[in-house]
Amino acid sequence: MSLSITSPHNPRIKFVVKLRDRRAREREGLMLVEGYEELSLALDSGARPQTIFVCRAFHHNTEHATRLESLRASGIEVVEVTAPVFEKIAYRENPDGWLAVVPIPKHSLSDWKLKENPLLVVAEAVEKPGNLGAILRSADAAGVDGLIACDPTTDPYNPNVVRASKGTLFSVPVVEADGQEALRWLRERGIALVAATPQAKAIYTEVDLRGPVAIAVGAEKEGLSRAWLEEADLAVRIPMLGRVNSLNVATATTLLLYEAVRQRIASQDEG
Repeated sequence: MSLSITSPHNPRIKFVVKLRDRRAREREGLMLVEGYEELSLALDSGARPQTIFVCRAFHHNTEHATRLESLRASGIEVVEVTAPVFEKIAYRENPDGWLAVVPIPKHSLSDWKLKENPLLVVAEAVEKPGNLGAILRSADAAGVDGLIACDPTTDPYNPNVVRASKGTLFSVPVVEADGQEALRWLRERGIALVAATPQAKAIYTEVDLRGPVAIAVGAEKEGLSRAWLEEADLAVRIPMLGRVNSLNVATATTLLLYEAVRQRIASQDEG
């Protein structure tokens, strides 16, 4: 028999709501993933939810029903809830009736197994969850090996990061590290550090991004700290022809990543 919850005051529902808070997530080692597409990507990337809450009032198609039965058959707890209950636990404006409680992925720099020619992102003190999520989405599309969140201001496991990333938080390994630890790790592995800054002389399309590279971007207002700029092997800028001197950090990261992708594809074609 399927478990169902009809009261918004149920203790389990209150527990889910608490996981919106960073301290609760860190204490419990759990996070929230809302949305069928986001949850599907998390599952396909190897995540195993502790519990999945579903509301049939929001979804009716055959694909969803098939996935639901598959989840039950795998032993994952599925809890059906009423629309008022789901609206209490949902954090999206237009929920689709799927929300999971998932163990926070555990990655560390020492555990990372990189391919021969890695492409990485270093995000230093990025403040807005939407920007970090968008960076992860671009990183997934560009085939990035992982993202190092250095001295993070926003929690990578914030529900709004999950939402903005469309679930790619699970397909792109994320490691939280302090700046010195990350720099030492990159140096030990011979990974070149490319710093994005409006003050650089070189345009980003003029530098060689075909080798092992970590593209470093900084906080929305201040950019990269002096420590990262001083340690960079290369500093690059994106030409700005308007009145502002920088792009949104997620947009800038996307341009830099796809220039690396372009160069690598061209190199393969030449070979």
